[in-house]
Amino acid sequence: MGFGPFFFGVTKMLNKRADKLELLRIAEAVALEKAIDKELIINSMETGIAKAAKSKFGQDNEIKVSINRENGDIEIFRKLIISENPENSNTEIKLKDAIDLNQQNKDKKIGDEILQPLPAFDFGRIAAQTAKQVISFNVREAERERQFNDFKDKQDSILSGIVKRLEFGNIIVDLGRTEAIIQKNELIPRENIKAGDRIKAYCYDVRRENKGQQIFLSRAHPKFMEKLFVQEVPEIYDGLIEIKSSSRDPGSRAKICVKAIDTSLDPVGACVGMRGSRVQAVVNELQGEKIDIVNWSEDPAILVSNALSPAEVQRVNVDIERKKLDVILTEENLSKAIGRRGQNVRLATKLLNYEINIMTDQEDSERRQQEFKEKTENFVKNLELDETLGQLLVAEGFSTIDDIKDSSLDNFKNIEGIEEDTAKALIERAKEFYEKDQEDISQRIKDLGISDDLINLKGLTPGMLLTLGEQKILKLEDFADLASDELTGGFDVVKGEKIKIQGYLEDFALSKVEADELIMSARNIVYKD
Repeated sequence: MGFGPFFFGVTKMLNKRADKLELLRIAEAVALEKAIDKELIINSMETGIAKAAKSKFGQDNEIKVSINRENGDIEIFRKLIISENPENSNTEIKLKDAIDLNQQNKDKKIGDEILQPLPAFDFGRIAAQTAKQVISFNVREAERERQFNDFKDKQDSILSGIVKRLEFGNIIVDLGRTEAIIQKNELIPRENIKAGDRIKAYCYDVRRENKGQQIFLSRAHPKFMEKLFVQEVPEIYDGLIEIKSSSRDPGSRAKICVKAIDTSLDPVGACVGMRGSRVQAVVNELQGEKIDIVNWSEDPAILVSNALSPAEVQRVNVDIERKKLDVILTEENLSKAIGRRGQNVRLATKLLNYEINIMTDQEDSERRQQEFKEKTENFVKNLELDETLGQLLVAEGFSTIDDIKDSSLDNFKNIEGIEEDTAKALIERAKEFYEKDQEDISQRIKDLGISDDLINLKGLTPGMLLTLGEQKILKLEDFADLASDELTGGFDVVKGEKIKIQGYLEDFALSKVEADELIMSARNIVYKD
């Protein structure tokens, strides 16, 4: 039907040459076609006619229009306020005049509103055009709102459409009643898509724009792969198998982690399917992307071993607090674990949301020896101990001077070679060192010129403040501009080599969540206005 016949009918109606019932039927047909409420269209007509009527009776008038929903009759009224001493005859009226106008107004009082009927008239071309513009705007706005609500509900799902055209590397997809866009960076690299192709993609965002909703699709998003598995694996759709996480290097390789809610099921086997039919269907849609299906486990050590397949892991050191995993394996398995250009470990890191540090048995041994040596030297130098006693403390699990300071005598009872008097002396020396160290830190913080608002930020210790100050982070604004990775550190892969990125506060066992909270607290203070 469209707007053409509808507006032609509106024009004829305004100029009293149309069958009013026919106009109602056209309005109903437009409502059905556009999937919007018929009442909204008629309300838009009333608003448009009211605006057009102002051009006839004057812009100072407040006009109300009523269209009979049964026969299409149009009534036009002027709204008037009952006043003792009217100053504007277009908006006010005396009570006596209101009663003379209509006996039903005899119960009205000062301040009440009444409706004065206005005569029908020939709107003319300009007034009719004004009405059409208002109706068109309101109806199109309603259609946009309906479309936005429809597609907002389809966010986080797979949509299918026809490629309409290509624009600067982006793809415009015809979804039927509207269009969507797949931006260049959301496409699978090197896939050949042309106009007229039917395409599937994941809807990751729907935004309300001035010209209507904007629908953003992706074929590179990890969720696209997950939703494809939901379509291909009935056990996932039925909730018998859960997708825990996924990661992708679009067009090359991906990992998906699955857990069986029904323990009688093999989650990996169910996702692979008979002779690989299920996973192959997903692979085909992803342009041949190789997919590793990982069996989920509560134990991070088992999970990372599964995720780094085909590499064989010897052992894993787990630091849950820092969300770090040290994976130790043989030299021949090292390249398998890292993968081509670091791809395997990078995908595993995203899959687990843990920092994964891969090393050989020899590297792990050297690291442990170095840590042992550094801890021993710390005790020998700062607590004035002999090297043998320092090594003994480290071997018994004491890592820092704070560990000794906060210990009780009972912690030393079962350590052979440490008498009670020695234990007391150790604790006393540790406390003295701590107090002196705190005084030194406070003075150095003052000398660095760190601002009071950064010093008072809850969660930052004196040691953290000193470290930040040495990195020229002296104001709360400086801290608020940081990213959490700059505080906690991490790894990056450059030209196939895994590079360690040192975090400012990495030595303080700060988790990523804690770093995020500290930075957000600073931003809330800095940008509160």
